[in-house]
Order: sequence, then structure tokens, then C-alpha cells
Amino acid sequence: MNVFDEIAAGYDDDLFHQVVAEKLVNGVADAPQPELVLDVATGTGAAAFAALQHLGARSVVALDLSAKMIDRARAKAAVQDPSGKITWHVGPAVPAPVPAASTDLVVCASSLHFLGAEALKDWLRVLKAAGRLAFSMPLAGTFNPSPAFASLVANDVSLPSSESEAAAIALHAGYENVVAHRLEVSSRVVFLVYATS
Repeated sequence: MNVFDEIAAGYDDDLFHQVVAEKLVNGVADAPQPELVLDVATGTGAAAFAALQHLGARSVVALDLSAKMIDRARAKAAVQDPSGKITWHVGPAVPAPVPAASTDLVVCASSLHFLGAEALKDWLRVLKAAGRLAFSMPLAGTFNPSPAFASLVANDVSLPSSESEAAAIALHAGYENVVAHRLEVSSRVVFLVYATS
């Protein structure tokens, strides 16, 4: 059983991840209605549901390594996605289960620091030309994971300590039009990063 399965039951008790996912998705609400959104490391589905609600996404592919997280997301989908626009996948983030150049928007809330540079590269593969990317990263100085999670943090993407460092993650991976914002949620700080392919 992986550590994400172990925290799935109480994951939604902490509203932090929900708030970050909502704010992250709302940051691209000015874009045209997306045909396909890929939500990587969806957890219990907060960003996937936000893509339906705030962006009017026609379809969403939401994936997570944790079967128990996906089980919780599917249970919520009965109310939040009654028409079944979200396809749920259990499996690794890379490679994403969508074709090359198929995706209008890739969203990754609160997970890139576990996925690493390979994910950033894979998102360039799946995004359409001028497709959008939105991800969040925790602030370097305040991120303090438990030992079980600390061992999972990727070593090839540095945690940012400023907006410019957060933006540099996307710039160095080959993205354009990069913008980063600082977000504080109940004394925890993250950066919301937006870019195009």
C-alpha cells in the first residue's frame, strides 16, 4: 500500500489542497473552453472538478498513482460530474495516458515536486501547440514533509523560494509565457505557475 493510499481517507479533511487546486484552475479561466484537460496526480479530483465547473472543459483525463484516491474521486463524481466527462486512471504520471499534441491544458496541483523533470517533459509531448500548463510548487523554506513523503520528493526539480525561481522551473523545461504567483493558504505558501507550450 503506498503512502498516498494511506492518507486518502482523510485527504479532503484538510482544505489546503482543494483551495490550491481551485485557485490554480481559476488562473486559466480567461483561456478558450478546453476540449481536453489532463489533471496529473489528481488526488481526490479537486482540479478535475474545478476544470469542469470553472472552465467548462468538454472532457478531463484525471490520473493518480493511488487507487484509494481515485476511489474517493469517483465517489464524489456522482455529484460533481453526473454526465461523466471525467475519465479516471490509476497509474504512473509519466507517460500520461493521452496522445501527443492532444491536450489543451495540463494541470498539476501540489504534486510536481514528487514527479520531477520527466513530467514537465511529458507535458510538452501531450500539449497542443500553445497549450496551457498550470502547476503549483511549495515554498522551499516552509515545506516540511513527513519522512514517508520526504523520501518521495524528486531531486531534479528544486523547490522555489521566490516567484522568479518558480517561473524558472517552467522556463528551463522549455515553456513560454511563464508567469508565477505566490499564494498563501492558512500559513502555507505555494507558487502557482502558468505557461504555454
